[in-house]
Amino acid sequence: MVNTRVNLLGLNLKNPIMPASGTFGFGDVAAAQKFDLNNLGAMVIKTATLEESFGNPQPQIDILQDGVLNSVGLTNPGVDKVISDKLMPFRKKHPALPIIASVGGEREEDYLEVAKKFDKSGLVNALEVNVSCPNVDLGGMSFGIHPEIVEDLTRKIKESVDLPVCVKLTPNVTDITKIAQAAERGGADGLSLINTVLGMDIDIKTYKPKLGHNLGGLSGKSIKPIALRMVYQVHQVTSLPIIGMGGIESAEDVVQFLLAGASCVAVGSAHFKDELASFHISQELPILLEKLGIEDVNELIGQVKMN
Repeated sequence: MVNTRVNLLGLNLKNPIMPASGTFGFGDVAAAQKFDLNNLGAMVIKTATLEESFGNPQPQIDILQDGVLNSVGLTNPGVDKVISDKLMPFRKKHPALPIIASVGGEREEDYLEVAKKFDKSGLVNALEVNVSCPNVDLGGMSFGIHPEIVEDLTRKIKESVDLPVCVKLTPNVTDITKIAQAAERGGADGLSLINTVLGMDIDIKTYKPKLGHNLGGLSGKSIKPIALRMVYQVHQVTSLPIIGMGGIESAEDVVQFLLAGASCVAVGSAHFKDELASFHISQELPILLEKLGIEDVNELIGQVKMN
């Protein structure tokens, strides 16, 4: 019998598969109702901010041949309503499923307040601090590109909450290892990477960008080599567990990310092709591991053999 259980941030996950933040909303989107989310290792909810946010102008999604360009932004009803209207019923329905809440904000004070509210709610098991969203004009990636800011913000959040804290890193930097090390110095318990790559698409008939926000975040298969490279690089310089993401569409992709150094993975854009992608991957993984002669999924973590 193949073991797919992993330990992440002190949480016991039945497998290393989870939806990337925003993929299934707050567990309230149609796709999330089509299979039992308890089959996944954990649930990562959409980023919540202190106040209600309406996101960016339409259109927000541009489907490409090998990826997705999005400028959704951090659309959400505000952390108080997320807790009362979204998380409470979701937790009641899934009492044993590890839930990771995504924390966003425009200012440092916003991040701290959102983190404290989630911590006090007793409804989530860990925090993912989103300092890397390329689709917001304030906060987001503007925090995540500066090591000193990431370190300071991480430290202040850690001092304010009891929950384990995972910091989500942007790939839109010269050296992601510097940001990872800053998060570790700040006391982070784990890292998530990578968030989307800043991109653009243009309509040749109108001469206008295809996204209402002009620029957006590129995700999907096209960024997988970048994500694998960054996961590998970060794993070499930090001892923190990594949630790897970026173009994961199959069990084979999961194995690659684990070999690069990830402990778990998050599946996002694959759901545009297959609404049940994360479920299907979780079912395919033990079959693939058995074929590879792997008895324990944890044996793969960081075992890539460089030339």
